[in-house]
Order: sequence, then structure tokens, then C-alpha cells
Amino acid sequence: MRHSWFVRGDIDGFFGLFVDNLLQLMLIAVLCRVVAGLPEEFVTARILPGAAISILVGNLFYAWQARQLMRKTGRDDVTALPYGINTPSLFAYVFLIMGPIYQETKNPTLAWQAGLFACLLSGVMETGGAFVGDWVRQHTPRAALLAALAGVAITFISMGFVFQIFASPAIALVPMMLTLVAYASQHKFPFGLPGGLVAILTGVGLAWGLRAFGFPFFAPAAAPYTLALYAPVPVPRDIFALFSSRTGWQYLAVIVPMGLFNVVGSLQNLESAEAAGDRYDTRPSLLVNGIGSIVAALLGSAFPTTIYIGHPAWKAMGARAGYSILNGVVVTLLCLLGGITLILQIVPLEATLGILLWIGIIITAQAFQEVPKSHALAVAFGLIPSLAAWALLLVETTVRAAGKTLFEVAPAFGNDLYIHGMIALSQGFLLSAMVLAAILVFVIERAFLRAAGWTAVAAVLSLVGLIHAYELTPAGVQNKFGVAAAPAFAVMYGLSALFLVCLHVIGRAAERKDRG
Repeated sequence: MRHSWFVRGDIDGFFGLFVDNLLQLMLIAVLCRVVAGLPEEFVTARILPGAAISILVGNLFYAWQARQLMRKTGRDDVTALPYGINTPSLFAYVFLIMGPIYQETKNPTLAWQAGLFACLLSGVMETGGAFVGDWVRQHTPRAALLAALAGVAITFISMGFVFQIFASPAIALVPMMLTLVAYASQHKFPFGLPGGLVAILTGVGLAWGLRAFGFPFFAPAAAPYTLALYAPVPVPRDIFALFSSRTGWQYLAVIVPMGLFNVVGSLQNLESAEAAGDRYDTRPSLLVNGIGSIVAALLGSAFPTTIYIGHPAWKAMGARAGYSILNGVVVTLLCLLGGITLILQIVPLEATLGILLWIGIIITAQAFQEVPKSHALAVAFGLIPSLAAWALLLVETTVRAAGKTLFEVAPAFGNDLYIHGMIALSQGFLLSAMVLAAILVFVIERAFLRAAGWTAVAAVLSLVGLIHAYELTPAGVQNKFGVAAAPAFAVMYGLSALFLVCLHVIGRAAERKDRG
């Protein structure tokens, strides 16, 4: 049976997936400049072409994979897995790796190299996940993984951008409401237009309409767009520049959890696709997922790619394999021709932020919805380290704006703000969130021995400095690695683990007594 490469539903699916990918590319262009100090021309010429090729590789593979499944099953309703830039990793790498390095060194090249380092390691983890992903998922409570991801979603994704929305209500509030209506109510817009596209077009109309009447709510960049070809450039020297230095390795507490999220999230998305009727083999799907991130890093992009959530939604639109091809080709052409610069001159970023807000709140909501009801307590517990990291960011930003440093003002906080506790909880907060949520899951289940195992993990992580360890210096909060990096935490977690082992032993003895 011959199957069509493109069907009518591929147009609808393309617009939905393209808007999602376009938003990530716009954010890369803006955040790399604002947070990491990278020049606009550098982002356009070096980062975006690499990101485009990584997106193209994955989209073409998953389209081919869908065609193979069509031939194997004889069905013509198979939908390709959606794929693109990983949103949580984008924010984690910009705000938690590239931004801090730039603030400390004022060296944007070093910040970019650290991002490449993180992206490469993430790709290696994702590739390895093709072989061990199922084991990781079986041994890590879902609440632990989702809580850490939800913490990033509600703070670094949602909060800063919701402030930006409400700071520019004239061009951002209506698009936000349209986005919420489209996605929360599943309302269908005329002509089958995707809700995200309608929201962005509305924001563009408001921005330019108000600008025509003299209201300064939107100021497009003054520099004109110049058509040019930006070919991707391999960057082997830059990507391996930090392998022999401490600068990259000190951020393992961010890189490792995000890599795990990508692996487990991709597995969950494969399950979601299977539930919708399309069963894809795990290993090749995850291998290409990881290879895409490795390709991104080798070609200059600091941002991993991943299989997206939402396969059932694209399937319901009637999308098949063609929408994935269209998305990969259009995104690639846009980036290689410098089109993101042109789009940013036409589309105000504020008009797109409602989509980010939705992503943040849906990830947070799913963390509670997709776990047993009794584990919601563990999810809430796992949010706390991310809140501490977000609070520390606000404090540091405020202090810096006042012309001071945290080192200078920390003693003045006293008992009004336990700043040292905030810093300790923020260090390695993604790992802390996972570990603390896992401990509480097993405590809730009265599986005290497994809870003790996770508490012992916390002790080891504290001992080597992956969580809680820091030094407050005139240059800011510094990571601290080595033996006995955070000894008080290591010892107390160790004692807690012993206590939990004792509870396990007492419980087993009581069970034997009851049976006897």
C-alpha cells in the first residue's frame, strides 16, 4: 500500500509544532544576548544554525520512522513523534550555567563554551539512556523527577515571564488569554488555526496597531534585516575547551538532572504515543534524540533537543509524517538565512510569552496529576529547592542593582532572611529536589529501607559538594567540590539514613512477631 507523504492534517500539525520551535529560537536569540552577553551577530551566525541542523536531523528521522511504521502496520494514520529544542533545558542552561559564568567572568565566549559542554554531556546521557533509560525510570519515583522539573517550570519558566506579561499588558495580556483559552479549553479557532499562532498574530496586530497611533509599547530593533547565508560551523575546539577545567564540571548538579529529565521525559512521550496507537521502538527513538543534542553541540548550539510532549494532540489534528518534514525544513531555512532576526523585528517577544506561561503551569500541574494522590506531598516538598534558587536569583539581582554584592550585605540580613540556608538549598537544587522528593515518597509508602538509600545518596552528594556546598566570596556564590565539601549536611543525612534503617528493622521485627 502506498502512503501519502503529506495530508491536509500535516498543515495544521506543522503550524502548531513550528510555533513551538519558533518560540524556542526567539528565546535563544534574546536570552543569549541579555543573560549571557553574547552579541546578536554571534547568536545568529554560530548558535542558531547549529540548533537548526539538530532540529532537522531529528524531524527527518522521526518522519522516516513514522513512514516505516505505516509500511509495517499497513495503517495510514501513523503520526511522527514531535521534536525540537528542550524548553526546560534551555532555561536551565541559560539561567543556571551560562548566565552565572558571564556574571562572574564577563566573558561571553566562556559562557557559550560552558553551554556547549553541558549540551554535549546531555546528548551523551540521552544516548546512553537508550540502553538504561527504562532502568532509571523503574528505580526513581515519578514524583522525584516531576517535582524537580515542576520547580524549574513554576520559577524560571513561569514567574519571570508572567512579570513581563503584566508589565506590558497592552500587547501581552490578550495573547496570554487567547493561549489559555486555546489550550485549557481545547477551543477550535476558525479555519483550524492553531491557538498559539492566533495568540501571536493578535499580539503582533496589537503592537503594530498601537505603534501606528503613537503608543510606544513596542520598539522593533533599528538595524535592518540583511539577507545572508549562515552556514553551521563545527566547533570542536570550543566544545572540548572546558573538559580539562573546573568551569564546566562544576555544573554537573544542573547537567545530570536535566539529562535524566530528557531521558525519562522521552520515555514517557513514547508511552503517550503508544497509548494513542503508535508504538515506536524505544532504542532508536532515544538514540536519535541523543544524537540530535550531540549534533547541536558540535555545531555550536548550547541547547539540547528532545522528543516533545503532545503526540496525541498532533494525531488528533490529522498530522502524519509530513508535518515533521515541513517543520524541520522551514526551521532550518529560517535559521540559515538569519530569519529569526527579522521575526524579532516584527513579532514582540511579549506576544509569545503566554505560550511559555502555559508550558510552565502545565508542567507544574502534571507533576501533581501524574503521581498517586498520596505522593502529592512529595511533589510539593520537591518544589522547595527550586523556590530557594529562584529567591536567591531575586536577592542577587536586587543587591547587584543597588551597587552592592551579596558578600557585602549577607551579614545584614540576620534572622530576617536566612540567606545562608537559602544559598545551601539552592546549590545543586535540581538534585536536591529529586532526592528529597524520593525520600518522602518512600517514607509515605513506609518503605524505610529505600528511603534510607536515597538519604544515603543525599549524604554522598553533600560530601562531594554536588548539593548544599558553597563558598560566599566577593565574586559571589561559588561552587565547592571535594572531600567533606558540606560536612554538616553529609553527617546529618547519614544519621537520618541510620534512623530510617532502624525503623525498617523494627518494622520487620514487628511483622515477624505478628506472624508468629
